[in-house]
Amino acid sequence: MTGLTRSPRTLKGGIVLMDADSGQALRVIALQYNPDTLTRSLQLQGGSEGGDRLEALRLKGPPVETLRLEAELDATDQLEFPDSHPLAVEVGLAAQLAALEQMLYPTADQLLANDALAGRGSIEILPAAAPLTLFVWGGARVMPVRITECTITEEAFDSALNPMRAKVSLGLRVLSVNDLPFGSRGGSLYLAHQRRLEALAGRAGSAALGALGLQGL
Repeated sequence: MTGLTRSPRTLKGGIVLMDADSGQALRVIALQYNPDTLTRSLQLQGGSEGGDRLEALRLKGPPVETLRLEAELDATDQLEFPDSHPLAVEVGLAAQLAALEQMLYPTADQLLANDALAGRGSIEILPAAAPLTLFVWGGARVMPVRITECTITEEAFDSALNPMRAKVSLGLRVLSVNDLPFGSRGGSLYLAHQRRLEALAGRAGSAALGALGLQGL
């Protein structure tokens, strides 16, 4: 008889690269181990200090939210079963790290195409368009983001100097409808995220004034 476990299945956090027009997932990057901490910072977008008093309580839009996390990667478990993980045997963690790094690069073909346009004297060369990047932290938090920082620390190497253990520190900026058009796929995903946040906040309820030692205001 197959044994059953009551331990809940732990979801993995990760990143999805999506075609902004078709909505097709181009690449899914699941974190090997979920980080112990996820640091979130929110900067209010409201009336400026020292300005019109009537502006003090106004909100210009969603806050600017930034995220920071540190993920660990380790090829040791994969190397215990080399026949099932030939890529780890060949290059260690190099492929996984390259997939993370590549999110910050335009493709080589895009660079060559822009160089060709410049060589023909094109007046305006548009920056290369990146896929829509989504940060996924459970089914309730799916946010369009821009990767602002990626720091990789390689800690151990095999005989061919392929990395076998690494830490990746990621800085992310959540893209809201201040950054993305309302009708775009990214804008719709952000609004869905905000609605989930509003619904969750509604479930928290409100304490009574007496809990704060007040009888009335």
